[in-house]
Amino acid sequence: MPKPIVALPADIREFEGTVWHATPNQYVKAALKVADVMTFIIPAFEEGNDTDAILDRVDGLLVSGSATNVHPSLYGREATEADGPFDIARDSTSLPLIRRAIERGIPMLAICRGLQELNVALGGTLASEIHDQPGMWDHRKPNVPERDHMYAIRQPVFVREGTCIARHLGLSGEVQINSLHRQAIAETAPRLAVEATAEDGTIEAVSVIDAKGFAVGVQWHPEYWAETDAPSRALFKAFGDAVRDYAAVRGAGTRPAKLAAAAG
Repeated sequence: MPKPIVALPADIREFEGTVWHATPNQYVKAALKVADVMTFIIPAFEEGNDTDAILDRVDGLLVSGSATNVHPSLYGREATEADGPFDIARDSTSLPLIRRAIERGIPMLAICRGLQELNVALGGTLASEIHDQPGMWDHRKPNVPERDHMYAIRQPVFVREGTCIARHLGLSGEVQINSLHRQAIAETAPRLAVEATAEDGTIEAVSVIDAKGFAVGVQWHPEYWAETDAPSRALFKAFGDAVRDYAAVRGAGTRPAKLAAAAG
């Protein structure tokens, strides 16, 4: 049986004067090796993408992290230099895909920038440079050259008992993760349930309330250690299982009750 396919919105990058639609290898690799799904990288355009045409052809949505931030105009704030860099084409591609995937019950896993996009897509806001706020921990990338050290699992989050994340990870309470970010959720979107927080109260995981299927966002980076770290692997495997369930019934033309159960 062919592997199911998930959409992965691209970032816009420029190399040697050429504009590329690109995505980090770690996300594609984790999807293939751990979730056991294929990815279609979706070109990022400010206009012209047909959201439903894309989602008609896939079985899930994986929204990756990025070096860019969601433009503040999308959550009602004026942009400052501190809020950047931006990728308007990524915003214009990801946010409609997120909204429609939720509406259609298509499994979705949103990571880092993806979690922030999920919050904004559903009406929430973001805070910039959170390390400058009193009592906040420095969540930024360590200033080290080796990427394994940069993405090292180095801090705890506290997963609430009885949540989607707790069920997918197979545990609750303190979990060690690798969260690297300058921005974070400020006002949580009304449709999102907070599932895990850092020691300083920063929101590190959410789920979509009353979602028709798997719809989870995490601020940390499970893709980086998905093959070796048990919680990271569990999250990607849960996503892959939800995608396979959706693919099976999409092919049959029906939707099983357990898709709704996957959302909690």
